[in-house]
This record gives sequence, C-alpha cells and structure tokens, in this order.
Amino acid sequence: MAAKSKALSLRNVPGVTNDVAAIRAQIRVALEAVGPNGKIVGNSKWGVFCFYDYDGEPIYVGQTNESLRVRIRRHLTNHRTDAVAMNVLDPFEVKEIEMWPLWDLADRDDSLELLNAAEYAVYKKVLDESMFRAVLNEKDVAVSRRPFKLPRSHRACIIPGHLIEERSHPDTRIARRATTLAALAKVICERKVSLGLRRTLQVQSKRLEWLASERYKQFSAAKINPADEEE
Repeated sequence: MAAKSKALSLRNVPGVTNDVAAIRAQIRVALEAVGPNGKIVGNSKWGVFCFYDYDGEPIYVGQTNESLRVRIRRHLTNHRTDAVAMNVLDPFEVKEIEMWPLWDLADRDDSLELLNAAEYAVYKKVLDESMFRAVLNEKDVAVSRRPFKLPRSHRACIIPGHLIEERSHPDTRIARRATTLAALAKVICERKVSLGLRRTLQVQSKRLEWLASERYKQFSAAKINPADEEE
C-alpha cells in the first residue's frame, strides 16, 4: 500500500509521466528499506551499490560517501553532471539495485580505504556472477589488497510489475542498447577519452551482440519469420 500511495502522489508532478512517477516511487521504496540494524538503508552515508539489468546481469558498480540515496538517485534519474557518464549507463536498462550500507565506516580515520576495499569486494563478486565478466564502469575500480567482509546487502526491483513485460521486451532493449552504444561511440569519436571508456564501448557491444543473437535464436528455433508477425 505504501508503494502504491507514493506512486499516486507523484502522478501530478508537472512533466513526469505516470510510468516515470511509478518507477521513481519504486526507487524510493527500495531506498527506504530498513536493514537488520533498524536503520534505513538509503540513509547510509557510506556504501556500495550495484545495478542489474533484466537478465540479472550486473552492469554497474559504484561507491558513495555522500549517502546511498543521493548517489543512486543521481544515476537513475540522469542527473549526473558529466555528459560522458550519461552515455555510459542507460537508466532504462536497470531493473534491480543492490546496496551494501557501510554504517561502521563513519568517523574512522581509514574510512576511504575501507570504502575502496568494500567496492573492490563487490566488484569481484559481481564479475564472478557476470556472463561477460565485465561491467559498464568507465573508470577502473581501484584494486584493494585489504580483505573486506561485506555486510548483508539489500536487493530490490525498481520497476513496477505492470511495466516489466514492456520494458524487458528484447526488441525494446536491443533498440535502447544500440542507441546508447551509438551515442557513446559518437562521444569517443569527438573527444579525447580514457581507455576505460573505450573498454565500456567494447563491453556494451558484446552485450548488444549477445542480446540480438538470443533474440534471433528465439525466432529460428520456432521457425518463425519475424515479417509474418506484422500481418
């Protein structure tokens, strides 16, 4: 009921469609989750997070020391100030978020070192889970030799149930991914960019090729001519 009421409360915001309002409400619900310590996960100043696509594939890992709520919302509402970064990750691709709140890092002299260690631990974990053994981060995740035991995470879907079928449709995702890839390639063509950004282009290309191949297999296995579907 809480999620529904929040979604309804956003529907009258000027310039925001019902779908966008519903997703923002779902993001808010995820960030308001209460952890085992009784604290709201999104309020943790220190933390690490990961975004997952509609295949459960990890696509982005990040850290924050300004609060999980602020950093995650900045990514998912396209309010990042870096124009290049906005062409790396399409928020449309994100179905789930996973958060590791690091409450114990507050007021420690080695907080930044521990934050880097936590991010690297998450990075290694999700790479092991990825079929591509890669994520879309344009910057390298700093290698840390310091062992770090991750706390219990909170993982949540940020797409309302009535939107999942439409947004997860492979043809829609192929079109979105191809558009993102083209925009990123244009940035690389026009600017002097990092090696990491070129790596992101390569990873996104592999992800697009895989998705298009899987879609083709669906038709060929069923011996369906896609053109016949238009009749």
